[in-house]
This record gives sequence, structure tokens and C-alpha cells, in this order.
Amino acid sequence: MAKAQFHRHQKVWVEAVGAWATIDRLIPVWSKGFDEPVRITYDVGLGREFTANELQADAPTQQALDQSAGAWRILRARNKWQEPEDCGHHPLPGTFPVVVTDPEDWGGWRVPGAEYDRAPLKIEQQSRLIVCSPKLLKMAQDLVALVAEAPDDVSPEVRHLARTAKNILRYVTDSGAPPTRADSQPPLDQNARQVRTG
Repeated sequence: MAKAQFHRHQKVWVEAVGAWATIDRLIPVWSKGFDEPVRITYDVGLGREFTANELQADAPTQQALDQSAGAWRILRARNKWQEPEDCGHHPLPGTFPVVVTDPEDWGGWRVPGAEYDRAPLKIEQQSRLIVCSPKLLKMAQDLVALVAEAPDDVSPEVRHLARTAKNILRYVTDSGAPPTRADSQPPLDQNARQVRTG
């Protein structure tokens, strides 16, 4: 079944025309006997419908990414599923962390109540790690840039760290296309296992 790759009002590059356009509407193509559309085309106001492979999304600028990354923070939400006296093993009884990544205090990361109750210290640590990840990403970018300026002036260990940071940055900023080679897989700890699906 077809899934929409773009949304309404999204700015896209139309390869066939060589111009930027905005998606006016999504046009699903239905077939009898299917619950979902079999194909989706896009009307961008250029006289005909385009398929997803004829369009490219407008990549966010680095400045927009930096601005949104700077807004990441932890808010404490009220624990609605337990009373504070019933969750004394929580670091801050009566609340749980919610990471917001938007200046308007919405969008981000949270866990279900049962998962938080099972491992509150782990979830608290994960929330702090997520909030710090834009700074860690910036540190990785700075390391790669520093080594690129003078690769012969740094030790082999630092070059190895920069290579690892470069792989992480490539994985984070990837457009979402599936990797094509085994060496383009996300960087993993040597002890980590990958689960294969399919």
C-alpha cells in the first residue's frame, strides 16, 4: 500500500520542471478491495500531478536545526496513574520527565506510565541524555572540523574519534533512505546486537 511521503503545504523541488513548488493537495488512488490507497500523487499547482519520486523535500537549514535543538528541555508532568505516596521509589514522586523539543512546549519524547514505573532511574537518565544530544552533536561536528583542518597534527586516536563522529553525524543527518551497503549501517557498540526483520 502507498504511504504519503510529503504533506500539504510542504515545499518541494520538482525535478521534471526544475523549480520549487508547494504541495497543494495529496491525491490518493484507490483500488477496489483495498483498505488503503495503492498510489499517491501530489498536486503542486504546475498543471499535472507528480509522483513522489519526481519530488524532493526541502532540507531544513542548519540554522533552523540549531535553533530547534537549542530549545530541548525537560518538563515535569504530573503522574496521573499513581499517587505520590504509592511511588516512593521514583526520583521525584508524583511526576515524570517529558522532553520537549519545541519552543511552544510540545513535541518531543515521553514514555508510558508503566514503563516509567518499571525503571524510573533509567528513564530519567534517558531524558537527560536526549536533552544533551544537540550539544553532543555540536561537539561531534566541532571534532570533525578540527581534525579536518589539520589531520596530520592529531594523534591516531583522535582521528579515530573524528571518523566515528563523522559516521554518527552522517547517520543522524541521513535523509531517511535505507542504507545500501553494510558499512553504511549506524555506528553500534561492538557488544550491541542488530535485530533483523523480514
